[in-house]
Amino acid sequence: MPISDRILPYLPGLRRYARALTGSQSSGDAYVAATLEVALSDPLILQGGHDGDDDRLCLFRLLSRMIATLPLSLSVSVPVRSGPEAPFDFAAVAPQVRQALLLVTMEGFPTTQAAAILELDEAEVCDLLTIAYREIAAQAETGIMIIEDEPLIALDLADLITDMGHHVTGIARTKAEAEQLWGDTLPGLILADVKLADGSSGIDAVNSILSRTDLPVIFVTAYPERLLTGERPEPAYLVSKPFHPETIKVLINQALLSNQSQRAAA
Repeated sequence: MPISDRILPYLPGLRRYARALTGSQSSGDAYVAATLEVALSDPLILQGGHDGDDDRLCLFRLLSRMIATLPLSLSVSVPVRSGPEAPFDFAAVAPQVRQALLLVTMEGFPTTQAAAILELDEAEVCDLLTIAYREIAAQAETGIMIIEDEPLIALDLADLITDMGHHVTGIARTKAEAEQLWGDTLPGLILADVKLADGSSGIDAVNSILSRTDLPVIFVTAYPERLLTGERPEPAYLVSKPFHPETIKVLINQALLSNQSQRAAA
């Protein structure tokens, strides 16, 4: 297959990522153009010297090298607004931290592949993500409510939330407790299980709350099939138990930033 045909499917993602990273269409596209020039001049570069790497990963790694070597600005000229009351200034996030965050949250690379792209250890990428989450939370800190009847899982989620820089408004074990806790604390996001302590439903609790307000919800459940029936609006954010902490962190950031951006655009 011609090298141009191999590159073409990944061009929109490369441009999206580079523009988001630089905050500039012209700077982002300049990085991508430099990347394509090198790739087209030496098709073997897509092999990348790493067994099992696909073309997409190799292109993003080449783009990362261009970013590291070319003298173009990585300062975001316009803040990425997260909401009318608390805009999120992406320029405040260090460039390499920004790269790790965008690769994982926007482009969907697992941390192993993000590490290969940035030519770092996976542990280093996880450290960069921790920094990113904390910097985001420092600018857009919110209260997160937990609906979970298993104490150890609830405590794990609470620790994760606190580590990100957010705060836990409370833990509810039943539908009635969840409705009461929401009314008392007005959280900015909900983490919810499906099957609750008294046999009540986390789905019903969330639907009751969402009938009175609009806020992001992430379901963390061992019963994903109950939410993926096609018979009702399905959740945008769903994690199966047992879960990986990094998955929860990524979804919390995606949910908060997406919700705040929608409010800013309204």
